[in-house]
Amino acid sequence: MTKNPSTTFGVKITVIENGKIRYTSDGKPKKKKIPMAPGKFAEGQPHDFYDGNGVFKGMTKILQERGLTEEAKLKAECKSFKCPEGASHCCQHCVLYNQLDFAEQGSGLEILGWDFGFEVIFLPKFHCELNFIEQCWGHTKRMYCQYPVTSRKKTSRKTF
Repeated sequence: MTKNPSTTFGVKITVIENGKIRYTSDGKPKKKKIPMAPGKFAEGQPHDFYDGNGVFKGMTKILQERGLTEEAKLKAECKSFKCPEGASHCCQHCVLYNQLDFAEQGSGLEILGWDFGFEVIFLPKFHCELNFIEQCWGHTKRMYCQYPVTSRKKTSRKTF
């Protein structure tokens, strides 16, 4: 996020229509900018991060609107996004990151799952004890690969 208002802030994603990537006239994938979803104040009312013209307000203004005036005076971020361990008020980025509505925001996949009534659980990749698909693969290998493949005697084929 930017510290000050920005017309260019947003995430650029590849445009997909009917399951296919759209391309520009020069052959590059077409991109579109999507804005951040609104947050919520402590009372639960929505907090929009863009002004009426679609310009991102910036972290300073967002913190001021939340009543965090002292935190709005902090630097935008710690060097290389490496905040001191255990710190929660070292920079504007860290303060916002620790706000309840930011901390509880799910990923796009989680939100989609919640919309359909599912709980999305992220598991470590390739962890055979926690990831169910690894247990399925292990069972399949035991069932179908329990005997080593031996060379078979070649038989001549008759052709007609």
